[in-house]
Amino acid sequence: MSIALNIEERLIPDLHRHKGSDLVVHSPVDGSEMARLRADTSEEVDAKIAKSVQAFRIWREVPGPRRGELVRLLGEALRANKEDLARLVTMECGKLLTEGRGEVQEMIDICDFAVGLSRQLYGLTIASERPNHVMQENWLPLGPVGIISAFNFPVAVWSWNAALALVCGDSCLWKPSEKTPLTALACQAILDQVCADFPEAPEGLSQVILGMAPQGELLVDDPRVPLISATGSTRMGRAVGPRVAARFGRSLLELGGNNAIIVTPSADLEVAIPSIVFGAVGTAGQRCTSTRRVIVHRSLHDKVFETLKSAYEQVSSAKVGNPLSDDTLVGPLIDRDAYECMQAAIERIRPVAEVVIGGERARTDLGESAYYVKPALVKLSGSTSLLDDETFAPLTYVIPYDTLEEAMDIHNSVPQGLSSAIMTTDVRDAEYFKRHSDCGIANVNIGTSGAEIGGAFGGEKETGGGRESGSDSWKAYMRRQTSTTYFGRERPALAQGVKFDL
Repeated sequence: MSIALNIEERLIPDLHRHKGSDLVVHSPVDGSEMARLRADTSEEVDAKIAKSVQAFRIWREVPGPRRGELVRLLGEALRANKEDLARLVTMECGKLLTEGRGEVQEMIDICDFAVGLSRQLYGLTIASERPNHVMQENWLPLGPVGIISAFNFPVAVWSWNAALALVCGDSCLWKPSEKTPLTALACQAILDQVCADFPEAPEGLSQVILGMAPQGELLVDDPRVPLISATGSTRMGRAVGPRVAARFGRSLLELGGNNAIIVTPSADLEVAIPSIVFGAVGTAGQRCTSTRRVIVHRSLHDKVFETLKSAYEQVSSAKVGNPLSDDTLVGPLIDRDAYECMQAAIERIRPVAEVVIGGERARTDLGESAYYVKPALVKLSGSTSLLDDETFAPLTYVIPYDTLEEAMDIHNSVPQGLSSAIMTTDVRDAEYFKRHSDCGIANVNIGTSGAEIGGAFGGEKETGGGRESGSDSWKAYMRRQTSTTYFGRERPALAQGVKFDL
């Protein structure tokens, strides 16, 4: 893709330094080769971690508001490069161009959030039980932060972590997905340019580690990296979490989702149907927040299924295609493995399904190595454990229920707990749902997919329990210290009335 080469040259002026044969980057848009890159050796990873430690020791001494100024300048640089970076995101991971622009906007938004945060890293003053004592809770920089990101949001998730880590006084080490390393190099080049004109920014404040699992394992296992923030599959989380815990490090895990929307008898279907369709087929079903299950009251089950069927057929016939085109609503799956996983899931559910539509290859004119599919819709007579595994593709199951309590049982039965939603005009149903959903996100009359940076993002159970982005997520990137100061002139009293007189 010649357009990709032009963008790569503008965004990654030192791309030649990374040339090699370890990582072959293909565009899911047409299967074409975008680049061949060299993975970091174990010695290079070690050196980058050592440099990150030195950078942290310098950066933690810079006042928080000044650290925020660096992130403000990063946000301005992202604004200036928004269109090029959005197009590179689309070409490397296959999401629609409008979604690529939205992802870069999310980076800009988190930079704005972090700038304000840089003046609000508040602790507490705590009342002491002893006279002439004052207790404080302080938040201090933590250390180098290891960021492991997934292909589906190749830049936004990095920014959630990096913007907060930088204002909190930490350095960053970024191991991007081997499927989307070019966008990482582009973001690093943008930040490098900002740092070059920022006197307080030390060398190695942010670095990219290129490679696959072995390079990630070196980062995960290194005790010099106190926090690993990892986004990916539950399988990946099961490997990362115990390894970090074994060295008494911290892990912030954002793992799989298996998200559901409950449609109640009072639902406004003019609101519900568009939310379901976007949540299920947007980004070709490759968001961790994508809608996998639609749990519908039995009185509406057939109607909702038929309405969704009509929408899916319309999308399949005319709206699956090149994500750079304005007419496209569903772009490609990331690669052949994703396509085969979708086909395997459809074959597993077929024996118990009432109706299965879609799932076939949709476009081959864009290249045999590009995997475009028709969104698949499955009608079931009840829930099944076959739905417990997340399929990262546009595959949606429609399940009936009779009571809201039953709907919640179906909803909460899967191992994951990321995002959830209910469609209802009954405030009692809405409040019951919010109190009983076991997910980190519980929406009312909007879908499961899409989140603003102001709220903490993350989920429970096998989703990992981590929180990124807004609210008080910044606390994950700092260490908490309790400090007591005595300012009297007499012998200080001991806590709890303990006596120790000499």
